[in-house]
Formats: sequence, structure tokens, C-alpha cells
Amino acid sequence: MSPKAGKHSILFDAPPYLASAATVAGPREGQGPLGPDFDLIYKDLLLEQKSFEAAERKMLADACALALEKGNYRLEQMDYFLAGDLLNQITASSYCAAKLALPFFGLYGACSTLALSLALGAILVAAGFATNVLAATSSHNCSSERQFRYPTEYGFQRPLQAQWTVTGAGAAVIGAEGQPPRITAVTTGKVVDFNQNDPLGLGVAMAPAAASTLLLHFQELQRNPSYYDLIVTGDLGKVGMALNRQILARSGYQLDDNYNDCGVMIYNPDLQQVESGGSGCACSALVGLGHIWRRMQEGELKRVLLVSTGALHSPTTLAQGESIPSIAHAVALEMGDGS
Repeated sequence: MSPKAGKHSILFDAPPYLASAATVAGPREGQGPLGPDFDLIYKDLLLEQKSFEAAERKMLADACALALEKGNYRLEQMDYFLAGDLLNQITASSYCAAKLALPFFGLYGACSTLALSLALGAILVAAGFATNVLAATSSHNCSSERQFRYPTEYGFQRPLQAQWTVTGAGAAVIGAEGQPPRITAVTTGKVVDFNQNDPLGLGVAMAPAAASTLLLHFQELQRNPSYYDLIVTGDLGKVGMALNRQILARSGYQLDDNYNDCGVMIYNPDLQQVESGGSGCACSALVGLGHIWRRMQEGELKRVLLVSTGALHSPTTLAQGESIPSIAHAVALEMGDGS
């Protein structure tokens, strides 16, 4: 039985393996600095589908198929499918689950869904309820903009604090056996609401949640930021990343050069018009299961803390003038056994 480390964290006795990972990306993401780390880059946003929502479903299915193929797994070897996305009623994940016909846990953690699915998958495997779990998430710029803000055809003028929803999907197999990295610890975040209500400034809304989870992780596992080769938050962007640093510094934790943000890493701000950076479920999925996965496989990184962040608002609550509560979940990936 894996021991709890405080109220929010679990340190696994027998850490499950992140045995396979795959990423598929939109054209803008493929043109960014991390493009070579993605398994498949699409030429357009519709993928020969009838809608952007249908295109997102195809991306998620493609990522799942690639994760199984890369790890030499058969679909029938998967005990559960854990997935979520940004669309109402997580429809991209549900349609994909219908095709896979696996026992399905539909998750909604907004842009924190990657870490949420990896954490729950690791718990299922470590507790002996599963041998292999398929975990996945996706987002599409055009489907998300249409639902939460303005359709791209509207030509809305974006402020500097805005972020660009990443088009792509990522999938991973979490197994009791396999090749490193291993998921050695998870920290489950709590919902934090700092009364922010700007849907175009989500990095500010999510930064307190990221800081809260990082503080819990460091305190409950008695670790300093220097324990990790890389600490990466999900999609705070430039504005939220700076705020996260400030909050943690006031609490006595200095994030140095080993800290970065997926929303900052995925695009080239000098060449691509993305304002504060990237966002969306696929933001941490592409960086975590693509770029970071490659660097760990090649020995560049030994210990990584992935902290996916999510804004838990809806079109209805925004229309009613409500605030944007947020959450962050942390997953520790290590090439050793975590001891």
C-alpha cells in the first residue's frame, strides 16, 4: 500500500511506469520550437472532418492509437481509459471512449486534465486495480475559442495577457511493468478562487492554484525545488508564470532556472502571435508527453515535476459574472525508482 504523505500527496512504494507516450499536434504547434518532439503534425485544423469538434475527436483517437503502437500494446491489454477535454460534457473524450469500448472514467479538470489522468491512472495501477491504464486529453483552438470566447472568424482583438489554446492531443500508457520514467509521487490540488473573472487572463486566475499545489508538494514530501531537474507548470503563460514565482518566493521557495511553463515553451513568441503563451489541455500534454518524455528517454532529465493547471469556469458562469476557480495537480516523473 502506498503511503500518504500528508493530506494531498502520495509517495508510491512501487511506482508505476509511464510506459508509453504519444502526441499529435496542430500546424501552429508543429511550427513551434518543440515541433520535432511530436509524433504527428497535422497540415490543417479540420483534419478532413466536418467540424472542429470532430477534428478534436480524431486527434484524441490518433494519440491513443499511437501510444499503444509505440509501446507494443494491444487495446485489450488496457484495463481502463481515463480522458477529458474542454468541450461541454467532455464530448471529444466520450466519443473516443465509445470507439475504444474500454471501461471509461471521464474526467474534467480543464487544462489540468493531463496530470489528473496520470495521477488517477498511477493510483489505480499502484493499488492493484489495473495492470495497464490508457490516459489521454485533447484541446482544439477553434472548438475552445467558439465555446469559451469568440469564434476565430469574428476576428476578435486579443489583449496581451491572453493565451492561445493549443491544438493537439496526448496519450500515455501507465503500467505495472515497462520502461522508465516512473510516476513516483502525485499531489492532488485543491480548488483555489482568488476572485478573478477575466476569461482572457486565465494565467492570473490559475497561478495561485499552481503555487498552492507546489507548496503542498514541497511541504508534504519535504522536498525543495532543487530536487527536480525541471519543474514545469501547465499553461500559466508569461504573465501567470511570473505571478507564480512571486507567490512562491513570498512563501520561502525560490523557483530558479529549473522552472518553466508549458505555455511559454510550446510557441516561439517572436515569430508566432500567441500573446502570453499557450493554454488548453493539449498544452501540458504536448510538452509533457512529447518534449519532456523525449528528454527523459535520452537521459537529459532524471527528475521532473509536472504541474498541470486548470481554470474551472464555464460559458454559463462567465455570462453570469462569476469568478474563475482554478486547480492544479502535480505528478513526479523519475528515471530511477524514486527512492
